Amino acid sequence: MDMEKSNFIINPGSASRKYALYKEGRLLYNKHFENIKAGHENYLVKALEQSGAKDGIDLFGIRVVAPGEYFESHKEINHEYIEKLKVVFKLAPLHIKPELVELEELFKLRPNARVIGVSDTAFHASIPKIASQYAIDANDVKEFGIRRYGYHGISVSSVVREAANQLNAMPERVIVCHLGGGASITAVKNGASIDTSMGFTPIEGLIMSTRSGDIDPGAVLALMRVKKLSADEMENYLNTKCGLLGLSGKSDDIRELLKLEESGQEGAKLALEVYVYRIRKYIGAYMAALGGLDMLVFTATVGERSWILRERICKNLEGLGIALDDEKNKAAISLESFIDADSSRVRIAVIPTDEMGEMSREMEELLA
Repeated sequence: MDMEKSNFIINPGSASRKYALYKEGRLLYNKHFENIKAGHENYLVKALEQSGAKDGIDLFGIRVVAPGEYFESHKEINHEYIEKLKVVFKLAPLHIKPELVELEELFKLRPNARVIGVSDTAFHASIPKIASQYAIDANDVKEFGIRRYGYHGISVSSVVREAANQLNAMPERVIVCHLGGGASITAVKNGASIDTSMGFTPIEGLIMSTRSGDIDPGAVLALMRVKKLSADEMENYLNTKCGLLGLSGKSDDIRELLKLEESGQEGAKLALEVYVYRIRKYIGAYMAALGGLDMLVFTATVGERSWILRERICKNLEGLGIALDDEKNKAAISLESFIDADSSRVRIAVIPTDEMGEMSREMEELLA
């Protein structure tokens, strides 16, 4: 296969790996490996072999989820970049470890490869200080960079781009609900992020599959004391034992929780109700931050596939100008669709996210 003007995209997660091959903007290969376990096969090698790019391509892009100003822009990865990634690894190890693993494997395979770190926070670099600053000691903010960075920026960027394409203009005030295993909500004004629910790390904000979302720091300290947890153990707890799984005591899967709710399982019912409530609360808050709303977008696995959750989130929001068309909503399963009722003052859309394609575009723009 001729690899000229091609790039290979790597999207590492804590329990999955996504790979894609593009040539001149066209998708040639796409693969998602789920339920990754440490010590098992090298999925990067497997993906390169399957794509036909094992020996012929030397331009790669990798999604980087990391806090810090250094990582707020897309950059070519060199020794300095990796060393800085290792430094912030101490601040957010669960999110950075798979990135370092993939980079190590990649440079073993391609010592001279050109690799672009595509920042998952870059889209949120426009967030003003009034939204990004925590009320902690200003010296600590300066020394350690502890503030809101936000994540899912690649996804939100792809969705906003597509929304503008669909409407032939950039909507002034947009709220993007990225609802997947990880979940976040972003307020976008004139194409720029002005606030987002994830913070210094991806733990903050909405309830997620196994992440707690917003929680009183005092409650975190109390849990550390009574459970005798170290900082690393507490981080693992907030990332892997909370959220929908923690609330329900049964599952972190929306589909399973809906079945359990139907059968009368109270934990599942509570988990879904709290999940929906938190999303609705953020929508209201971001409408206030934006001064109104022109478009509400649902994306990612749950946002794209679950008409039931979209219905529950939008229920009784007519007073805010948000009204669903039931038939359009039920028909929109992983399809790009407008699902607002004729009476709705706000356009409501389902737009599948295209993180891999957006990474390829961002990388090509950086290198142009």
